[in-house]
Amino acid sequence: MFIYLSKKIAIPNNIHLKCVSWNKDQGFIACGGDDGLLRVLKLETQTDDAKLKGLAAPSNLSMNQTLEGHSGAVQVVTWNEQYEKLTTSDQNGLIIVWMLYKGAWYEEMINNRNKSVVRSMSWNADGQKICIVYEDGAVIVGSVDGNRIWGKELKGNQLAHVAWSPDSKILLFGMANGEVQIYDNQGNFIMKMAISCLTNATGAVSIAGIHWYAGTGGYVEPDCPCLAICFDNGRCQIMRYENDENPVCIDTLMNVVSIQWNHCGSVLAVAGSLRASNLEKEFNVVQFYTPFGEHLRTLKVPGKQMTGVAWEGGGLRIGLAVDSYIYFANIRPDYKWGYCCSTVVYAYTKPERQEYCVIFWDTKNNEKFVKYVKSLMSITTSGDFCILASKADDTQPQYVLILCNSIGTPLDSKYIDIDPLFVTMTKTHVIAASKEAFYLWQYRVAKKLTALEINQVTRTKKEGRERVYHIDSNPSGVNDSGPDFAKAFTATRDPICCITATDKTLIVGRESGTIHRYSLPNVVLVQKYTLNNRAYYLSLNCNSSRLAIIDIAGVLTLLDLEVRASTDNSTGNQVSAGDPSKFERKDVWDMKWANDNPDLFAMMEKTRMYVFRNLDPEEPIQTSGYICNFEDLEIKSVLLDEIMKDPERPNKDNLINFEIRSLRDSRALIEKVGIEDASQFIEDNPHPRLWRLLAEAALQKLDLKTAEQAFVRCKDYQGIEFVKRLGNLQSEPMKQAEVAAYFSRFEEAERMYLDMDRRDLAISLRMKLGDWFRVLQLLKSGSGDCDDTLLEQAYNAIGDYFADRQKWVNAVQYYLQGRNQERLAECYYMLEDYDGLEKLTNVLPENHKLLQDIGQMFTTVGMCEQAVNAYLKCNQPKAAVDTCVHLNQWNKAVELARTHNMKEIKSLLSKYASHLLEKNKTLEVVELYRKAHHFLDAAKLMFKIADQEAKKGIRPLRVKKLYVLAARLVENYHEQVKMSQQSKAKGKKSEATFALAGLLEEDATSSDNRIVDNAWRGAEAYHFFLLAQRQLYEGYMENAMRTAIHLREYEDIIPAVEIYSLLAICSAANRAFGTCSQAFIKLESLESLEPEQQQFYEDLALEIFTKHTPKDSRVLERQRSSEGAEGKLPTCIVTGLPIQEYQFWMCNVCKHCALEQEIGKYNCCPLCHSPVA
Repeated sequence: MFIYLSKKIAIPNNIHLKCVSWNKDQGFIACGGDDGLLRVLKLETQTDDAKLKGLAAPSNLSMNQTLEGHSGAVQVVTWNEQYEKLTTSDQNGLIIVWMLYKGAWYEEMINNRNKSVVRSMSWNADGQKICIVYEDGAVIVGSVDGNRIWGKELKGNQLAHVAWSPDSKILLFGMANGEVQIYDNQGNFIMKMAISCLTNATGAVSIAGIHWYAGTGGYVEPDCPCLAICFDNGRCQIMRYENDENPVCIDTLMNVVSIQWNHCGSVLAVAGSLRASNLEKEFNVVQFYTPFGEHLRTLKVPGKQMTGVAWEGGGLRIGLAVDSYIYFANIRPDYKWGYCCSTVVYAYTKPERQEYCVIFWDTKNNEKFVKYVKSLMSITTSGDFCILASKADDTQPQYVLILCNSIGTPLDSKYIDIDPLFVTMTKTHVIAASKEAFYLWQYRVAKKLTALEINQVTRTKKEGRERVYHIDSNPSGVNDSGPDFAKAFTATRDPICCITATDKTLIVGRESGTIHRYSLPNVVLVQKYTLNNRAYYLSLNCNSSRLAIIDIAGVLTLLDLEVRASTDNSTGNQVSAGDPSKFERKDVWDMKWANDNPDLFAMMEKTRMYVFRNLDPEEPIQTSGYICNFEDLEIKSVLLDEIMKDPERPNKDNLINFEIRSLRDSRALIEKVGIEDASQFIEDNPHPRLWRLLAEAALQKLDLKTAEQAFVRCKDYQGIEFVKRLGNLQSEPMKQAEVAAYFSRFEEAERMYLDMDRRDLAISLRMKLGDWFRVLQLLKSGSGDCDDTLLEQAYNAIGDYFADRQKWVNAVQYYLQGRNQERLAECYYMLEDYDGLEKLTNVLPENHKLLQDIGQMFTTVGMCEQAVNAYLKCNQPKAAVDTCVHLNQWNKAVELARTHNMKEIKSLLSKYASHLLEKNKTLEVVELYRKAHHFLDAAKLMFKIADQEAKKGIRPLRVKKLYVLAARLVENYHEQVKMSQQSKAKGKKSEATFALAGLLEEDATSSDNRIVDNAWRGAEAYHFFLLAQRQLYEGYMENAMRTAIHLREYEDIIPAVEIYSLLAICSAANRAFGTCSQAFIKLESLESLEPEQQQFYEDLALEIFTKHTPKDSRVLERQRSSEGAEGKLPTCIVTGLPIQEYQFWMCNVCKHCALEQEIGKYNCCPLCHSPVA
């Protein structure tokens, strides 16, 4: 940062000031002094010139009010910013609260304890509470509306200072003896603060100031020290929190009177006086420190006794109370910023985030890109790239350099062990320096290098891309190995304080004033120079021949690195160049060399910008901007102070372009005098920019000869070509139109073409510009027919315009008119308008190349039929089949394969089936076969599954369902055979013939008769098995027994043990002990049972039949006998009884029968569950 005194306001009658306070929000300055003096001032910038902003604008007092009410010297003034109140107190202990009403200050409240004197007052961070401390130890905490919250007497203590913590939970009291005590916000003592900065200090000390920064502007880095306590002997400690074990300690060597943090906690101002070593007298100074105790600047202030210091809200000015004056100093902060490739990069902190917010503001397109970086240290830019240096993490001291492009995309990064306090970069290298060593990184980015640069890069490639040198070493450029950070930590007596570099030279400044010059890219120490002062900022001109140095006092000097050749007209040259060793400017805080002229530079001196050519200054320009760039005789500067007021919304108004005098003069000459004289003037002061200016002016006047010469002088090949083309044109208006187009005045050029009745030229101009909407207008506006191909081209280009912006609906309308089917298909797909796509498929001719893409589009969204149609239309049945397979539409696939005689579908199907079977997904294979209409294969698998389930013997209902499914598949197979026969036999044969033929074919094809003939057997078995049990549980014993008797026919499906056990239970329950006895006989003789199980049955039989005789009632006998006459009677699937009647119901799917009166209760067939007709 740089600081200089800018203004001084005298207090009338030479009344000495005691205190000063600056309201951060509204900008009021209150100062109190002897004899009850209390004034409120306000400095406001008043300017009609919109360009003058910030510190450069003149400021006047817009308010200067004396507040009357105090009689003694006013000793304490403090602002409540949230509620716009001012609280003041005098030596008699009188406290007054003032409020603003209609632009003037009035007393709102008065309070006097009449006992002691107020030493300090402090409002908490949200302005709700005030804490007042009296010298005699009394403490009062009150609210903003004047009510007392609590009071307390701290016995035996003389109070001097008070401060709130940012969260208002803690109060710090500073005692007159230098102690600091910590209390909670209710006035309960917590502990004494450890003061570590006073070690080895002798004599009595008192506290000069306590300031706890409340975090309102964010923090410089996470966990940053923010509580400053300073003593009158110059010792100061800065802590992270109230009981921080290891605070930052500073010895300022001053007699301190007051301290204050700036608005964002990045700079601490310490005001007081310093005793000069050789003189007896003291002089006033303000020292500025970072929260980490690094000294930034010293400001000397005239006058006898300084009493107070106060920062302005934006941190750009500071007010100092000295004797009977208020001095104002302007501050030029060290913003973290840079400029690359017409992008301003800057960083700021937000209270709600720990990281730095880095904004890449592209000033050309006014776009911004945001990036968050933790513990950012600096931003350095060069060419198109920028380097962000930051701390890697808190655990170990490692740092990272991130290489970004101009929109903040990281391209590369390097972790380094040295602290990158100073960073500079060139087109090929990044150089970072700590206090002891510097590190080189040759960065790579994918860009086109010139042959020379490539040569340079390859030469250095072998040596490795990173190197580290200690400042005290003497590198000779040979045997450089990789980076060895170990040697970088050796301490040095003369630390590095600044660096700069160009492509061939690296300059390193040291605190003693020595400057080292190294060559690049192979680092060799070429020379050392000695300066009188420590350098703060270094900058090399474009050919590395001259070095500009700004020292810590803000003095700019120049140093010639190369002895200038003075061979040709030696006398003349020396005179014009001036002597750089005598050049000196004071109060300089920024400077930039021109990129294209080694003798041209711009510098900022206080609030003025000077441009120097050959060490002669041009007249200054009022501004407080930071210089971004200086080339082509134009200076680009950015008002960072203004941007930082609202960093999230940078405004183009805060970018300023200045033209230097030769450019302004040439322009004036061309406009006022004429091209001849201007060309003579430019001849005397040659510069490509001036020649370009002349060329453009000559073109405007159609002075082609001068234009061509000027283009040659500024090496503009396109310009020369353009002039030649103009020379070949005959008509004058045509030339003018071409020139208008050359200067981007397209509307004018188009109008001229149309006036000449050359609509074709206007159209081609608009086409070159890509303004197709206008092309369309022009095409339609003309009389007569317009070119159809052009019209279609325009429609399609507009369609592309909308499609690029994802506005598919608009695009469709234009593509339709432009008959662009490829893009139409894409739009329909994007809009999910599949009807449109289908219509397009129908419109397209056969074998159109687009059909394949449309097929793919339909496939991706699972629309099989439409995809197949598209593929078939472009004659790709294979793709159609693949789609069906992909979408699991196997029946369609098989059908297609048949119609197109494709052999491989069978193999494909079986391949897929075996793949699924390997994974044990049998049910999926069944589904696959079913969809592919291979019903028999499906049925076989289904029976296999049902048999497996049956073996487990756990869920009979599930087994029945599986058997029913298998049987239904067999029925489907029958149906299929019948249908195929029908389609084969043309002519009018009877149904019976078809059926017979079908059965014959079935016989011929089916090897697995059991499955086909007895398809329903498994289902029947489990149906009756379940039915018997249901009847048993519902209490129909007779029916249950009869059903169980019928079950005996299914021993091949249900294990005999199960059947006969069930029969035994049912018959025993029905008291038909004859049947029961038969069942037991069967059970005892089963070979599948273990001997001990057979024994169980025998014991049970013995137990039953000793009580009951094994005889049946006669009903059963009759049923037995009735089986016979005409073979077997059908069994009713509802009751399980044989059907005696001649009229009964039969299911049309499974062909099973039931009694008419029984089936009436059901909606579905009890066996196969198909709906009852």
